[in-house]
Amino acid sequence: METEEAVLALAALSQSTRLEAFRTLVRHEPDGLAAGDLARLLEVPPNTLSAHLSILTRARLVTSERHSRSIVYRANLAEFRDVAVFLLRDCCGGRPEVCEPVVESLQACCSPKRKERSRA
Repeated sequence: METEEAVLALAALSQSTRLEAFRTLVRHEPDGLAAGDLARLLEVPPNTLSAHLSILTRARLVTSERHSRSIVYRANLAEFRDVAVFLLRDCCGGRPEVCEPVVESLQACCSPKRKERSRA
């Protein structure tokens, strides 16, 4: 990833509505959300959300696909991963223990949830 691409992505996420839109789309992966549903969840007028989604799309953080009369938006997790790796690539300066807490935090939040055993 080039610096300019990272700046574009970070700038797109630097506004609260866009950040919440992206986080909401992440929570709805892999199915995504129709634009109208996303607008209702965020309590944002559809035309305002459309402008925000355009910025996220230009930054390649969001993709869209037309389904009949609605447009379904999805978070582009591969692009977001590239941004995160870009930010962290040089963080440890050859000392992996420096980044270990970050990696552990990501593993904890992204681990598959275990099914609880029923107690009979």
